Amino acid sequence: MVVLKREDYISIEKNPNGVCTIWMDQKDEKINKIGPDLIGLFESVFEELNADDSIKAFVLSSKKKDFIAGADIDAFAKVEKPGDWKPIARKGHEILNQIEKSKKPIVAAIHGNALGAGLEIAMACHARVLSNDKSTKVALPEVKLGLLPGGGGTQRLPRLVGLQAALDMMLTGKNVFAYPALKMGLADKVVHVSALQKVAQKFALELVDNPIKRERNELDIKAGFPSIQKSLTNIVLEAPLVNKIVFDQAKKMVDKQAHGNYPAPYKIMECVEIGWNQGIEKGYEAEVDRFEELILSPVSRQLINIFFAMTDKKKNPYGEDKVKQVDRLGMIGAGFMGAGIAEVSMNDGMHVLLKDINQDMISSAYKTIYDGYNKRVSKKAMSKIELEEKMALLSGSLNYEDLDNQEIIIEAVFEDLKLKQAILKDVEANAKPNTIFATNTSALPIKHIAANAKHPELVIGMHYFSPVPKMPLLEIVKTDKTADWVIATCYDVGVRQGKTVIVVHDGPGFYTTRILAPLMNEAQLLLDEGGDIQQIDREMNLFGFPVGPITLADEVGIDVGAHIMSGELMQELLSTRPKFKVSKTLLEISKAGYKGRKNKKGFYKYDEKGKKVSGQVDADIYSFYGGNTRKKFDANDIHMRCAMAMVNEAALCLQENIIESPLDGDIGAVFGLGFPPFRGGPFRYIDSVGAQKVVDILNDLTARFGERFEPAQILLDYAKSGKKFSDK
Repeated sequence: MVVLKREDYISIEKNPNGVCTIWMDQKDEKINKIGPDLIGLFESVFEELNADDSIKAFVLSSKKKDFIAGADIDAFAKVEKPGDWKPIARKGHEILNQIEKSKKPIVAAIHGNALGAGLEIAMACHARVLSNDKSTKVALPEVKLGLLPGGGGTQRLPRLVGLQAALDMMLTGKNVFAYPALKMGLADKVVHVSALQKVAQKFALELVDNPIKRERNELDIKAGFPSIQKSLTNIVLEAPLVNKIVFDQAKKMVDKQAHGNYPAPYKIMECVEIGWNQGIEKGYEAEVDRFEELILSPVSRQLINIFFAMTDKKKNPYGEDKVKQVDRLGMIGAGFMGAGIAEVSMNDGMHVLLKDINQDMISSAYKTIYDGYNKRVSKKAMSKIELEEKMALLSGSLNYEDLDNQEIIIEAVFEDLKLKQAILKDVEANAKPNTIFATNTSALPIKHIAANAKHPELVIGMHYFSPVPKMPLLEIVKTDKTADWVIATCYDVGVRQGKTVIVVHDGPGFYTTRILAPLMNEAQLLLDEGGDIQQIDREMNLFGFPVGPITLADEVGIDVGAHIMSGELMQELLSTRPKFKVSKTLLEISKAGYKGRKNKKGFYKYDEKGKKVSGQVDADIYSFYGGNTRKKFDANDIHMRCAMAMVNEAALCLQENIIESPLDGDIGAVFGLGFPPFRGGPFRYIDSVGAQKVVDILNDLTARFGERFEPAQILLDYAKSGKKFSDK
């Protein structure tokens, strides 16, 4: 048993004014994390200090860049059976209750992140002072790990900010910045970081004689559930009825988004409702029970695995010593993708030169980026000065000659091989030596783009996903000629841009587009066979994909999908698998002028602003699929045909060394394509179902629907040996 030393985690500073500052400073760690053992240190610290008559009040703060980054998730892996966690949870509740009931005021002085258990500790304090720095954020993100706030968060947060705001925070796991936290009642004061400690101490002393009296908001009619507000035309409604409406509306939102696949949001609502209606002690006990249920669930295990994988991917596998510093980035193509890549680069302080052949496109990109930053300003997540500083990093040009001072140049133009080759030639003629040329392509082989390059070792693929500022994945594509230092540098750029990065080998469609194409093709074949657009989308939502394949075709662009489905990727599939059945209908629709949401002509109907009209399909499009008489398919057939088309292709990519590990395959599918996170990715999904069962399903699909479902040899091998991909 490891004995924790207080000095390795906590230091005490007794100030002459009678305020004792408890500094959290976890040795040998970049951040403060709270584990089951560590929280026990607080018990002895407060017991000792409370007995000191010279101390009038406390300030709890951190010497690191963050207050507390959250719980030590490694501790969750040690929970193996019912009863393992409950004693730990109850002890944690007991200690936080002692903090809350301390006769001497305790003020949390928060700079940087206060997440999960960190925010729960802060909420147990008598007040919270936040710095106004952009790095300061508070959140209860446990739902993203398939868990619920287990340190009293489901009980204290609603009592501080009201039901609706609390449910919104916990069900989404979203970050809340300092000023919104102040407005909602989660923070008591917001000050400049330089004044944080002084203000917190002064505030703590004020609370000695004037404690804050907080009353929970019984009638929770805050903005956020418009339907509730409209129904509350007079205040004679009973509070229990109002609360029921709030919970009912929250459940409808969760049902719509989670489709029953994620238990954590429902458990969160149960804990809040029990505590709100039956009392806080009952709420605490519900939290203990349901947290342990969730921590032992397969959904949480998969989500925690993804979290660890994402964390691991922040380390550069090609070595930090090979990274070339990138301060200036050239961006060719000022369209939607180009503007997005420019914005995420500017976020990290890179100077970006935006090159296009059209000044209007450059101006439009400027406006898109400015508007994005301005939204942050409106939320007080960024100051006006910071906005201007960011925009000062951006410049535009119509000339290749101006691309002579960049360390890396990324092009994001239309998927046309000759156009990309021509751009590469112009870049090589104007860029300084050793400038990396990265192409943002979703399907064209990098070796073909680099076929005429003077320096193919400098050419690489950087496949971003749309919309770039929101999508977390970057797929780097290397050829057999790409230099290691180029890969290492691009990996570093991706991490700086806030992306989770995978490196894959070159080939048609690389990894993500290659495994997406069979799924999209299968959805088209279902329509060819008389399927219903809405049923196919709905069933794949129920399977766990956030966007159905037909909706995705509209979002990506029917013309883009048709280009991929009729291009080199499908030709490659057909050359190696001549009996692979490909739908030609998407190409016909594209030729007829259907482009999806961008021209308001797609599978679904769109209003003048390009927003999908709920529940309305463009019935005319069925004429390409045999007419308006449609039939319903067995739900499991839709699930398995579409999902197994992707899973089998992922296995083939590992077999052919397109991806180097099952982990890369899972990360690419989850973060790039929305493969259901609770299933862990294609390879962890295979492991959870069993390789033999997957082979049996594929053999059944082959017998009924064709040889395109023949299982990859690697699946047959794993089924025979009983191996798991998670062991690889």
